[in-house]
Amino acid sequence: MAEMKRLAKETAIYGVSSILGRFLNWGLGPFYTYVLATEADFGIVSELYAYTALFMVILTYGMETGFFRYANKSEHNPEVVYSTSLISLGFTSTLFVGLVTLCLPWLSSTIGYTDHPEYIWMMAFIVAIDAFSAIPFAWLRFKKRPIMFAALRLMMIFVNIFFNVFFLWICPKIYRSNPALISWFFDPDYGVGYIFIANMISSVFGLIALAPTFIHIKWKMPVKLLKDMLRYSLPLMILGIAGMMNQSLDKMMMKHLYKTVEEGITQLGIYTACFKIGIVMMMFTQAFRYAYEPFVFSKTKDADSKKSYAEAMKYFIIFSALVFLSVMYYLDILQYLISSSYRVGLKVIPVVLLCYIFQGISFNLSFWYKLTDRTNWGAYISYMGLFITVMGNLLFVPKFGYMASAWTSFVCFFITMVVSWWLSQKYYPINYDLKLVGRYVVIGTAFYLIGMNLPIGNLYLRLAFRTVLLLLFVAYVLKRDMAGTNLPFIGKLKFLSRKA
Repeated sequence: MAEMKRLAKETAIYGVSSILGRFLNWGLGPFYTYVLATEADFGIVSELYAYTALFMVILTYGMETGFFRYANKSEHNPEVVYSTSLISLGFTSTLFVGLVTLCLPWLSSTIGYTDHPEYIWMMAFIVAIDAFSAIPFAWLRFKKRPIMFAALRLMMIFVNIFFNVFFLWICPKIYRSNPALISWFFDPDYGVGYIFIANMISSVFGLIALAPTFIHIKWKMPVKLLKDMLRYSLPLMILGIAGMMNQSLDKMMMKHLYKTVEEGITQLGIYTACFKIGIVMMMFTQAFRYAYEPFVFSKTKDADSKKSYAEAMKYFIIFSALVFLSVMYYLDILQYLISSSYRVGLKVIPVVLLCYIFQGISFNLSFWYKLTDRTNWGAYISYMGLFITVMGNLLFVPKFGYMASAWTSFVCFFITMVVSWWLSQKYYPINYDLKLVGRYVVIGTAFYLIGMNLPIGNLYLRLAFRTVLLLLFVAYVLKRDMAGTNLPFIGKLKFLSRKA
């Protein structure tokens, strides 16, 4: 249980940057729905960031996980592993920016941004810097410096938010009253472009802040070590591409699946704006991931490692159910975070939340092939999911719209989760508590159906009733599955020491 206590503490610290940070970034989505001229503008942002997420996976090519794998091996010097990773990513990131610069006219025309090729270049520059910065951030996690990690992440986020607010809200106000004051650098019609400029400033700031972690190291890159790391990491890139395509392909395809590109990009804006509300679940899974990945690799030599992994899965499922109910119960309030013209898409949110839960469980399960060096299986699973994603979107979006994308993602992540579990039991069996999983599926579904379907017309009474239900759910969790736990804060609750 000591390991669970440490994992919970580090998850909480990483959560400062992940949950709070993503909450702040998440706030930009609602902000955009109020300040951007049209839903189509939001669609443009969503589409280009989908491409960015994909190329982030390509440009890191699994080296972050590879770094943890080899830095924890006793025969390797962690600093040499760190230096090797930095040199490799630095070279490929620089090469990527150069290629995009040379091919910019063709790329912008192909993607559909002939009028604004600079959008494509800025996104390429951002992803190159962020890909390189992934290794210094991994180094902070490896060195057990979560506070420094959180502080730098938050500073980058605050810089990004500041410049978004400055360009999209403050500057337009100044321009309306005194255009001569800022017309030398501000164009009121540039709109979406300022979002990418703000992000670029933030990424450069982050790289400069991370510089102390790598400017004083001894730069070494043993060829054999690099080959071993690439042999381990590249299959992760392949499965990462498929995994990211499963998350982002609908956003890349959607504008082409409607009758006109204009309608498609508008519907994409509505879909992704509502998607943002469901990102609360991703905040939780991301915070858990930051702490869980180094935890798993550091536990590989312990005799009770499998028990610890099963225990971690248990807590992940419990807290995921709590997050799901919390978001859905207060959706009547959360809907006001986005402009009224986007709220027609709120029906995607429960599906989105479940997709994130399946993704989180799949991430926890994925360590069976990472720890057994069978990363090729991860690629097979991901590409199976990609096939489902492609076919589901192509066949059903033209007829049913963006809801078909949401349900396709649901099917994709559910099937890949089940297949990953089945294979893990064959190659790296862990005694997961399936009874607990089934119990929370039944109980969570019951609480959801009661809370969402009982006809209470008055908003305040409805919210009060759902709050009572949520507290009952929390009380059940604490008494049934947290009694005797050594987790921070929870373990100090005296009433839990008594048997339920």
